[in-house]
Amino acid sequence: MRIIFKTILFVAFAIHLSADEHSRQGLVYSDGWGVPQEYTEAVRWYRLAVEQGYGGATAKFNLGNMYRDGHGATLDYEKAIKWYRLAAEQGHTEAQSNLGVMYALGNGVLQDNVLAYQWFSLAAADGNELGSKNRNIISEKMTSKEISKAQAMARKCMNSDYQDCGY
Repeated sequence: MRIIFKTILFVAFAIHLSADEHSRQGLVYSDGWGVPQEYTEAVRWYRLAVEQGYGGATAKFNLGNMYRDGHGATLDYEKAIKWYRLAAEQGHTEAQSNLGVMYALGNGVLQDNVLAYQWFSLAAADGNELGSKNRNIISEKMTSKEISKAQAMARKCMNSDYQDCGY
């Protein structure tokens, strides 16, 4: 039974194809899902994987993408934020970067450049190029005091193993 489930889980994860880079309001984020009719089934398998303890941060990140884009599930930025945060707190750099985009744009949360910068910084610290690019973009809209605050928050978040991330 476990082998069958792992095979099905592998197929569901294979639906996530290579990401295309897009730009929205000057911020770069990653998308790139497969064929639309596969979305609903992918959401079902990602949820099942998470509920049964499989898939980890990647399944949570993919669920965030599905809710953000309305693929296989109703478009719901708040649910996207939930799944991105869970993945980001496990060190998933793409989720951290996407969470930064959500804060920068105010999708599902109040728009907050400081929190956006914090999440972009965390992603960039682990080598995520989009996090680095977006951190530079958002910094142009911030004061030096706001940047210092965001940097301190990012350090606190990292030092707490992603348990104390925010105000």
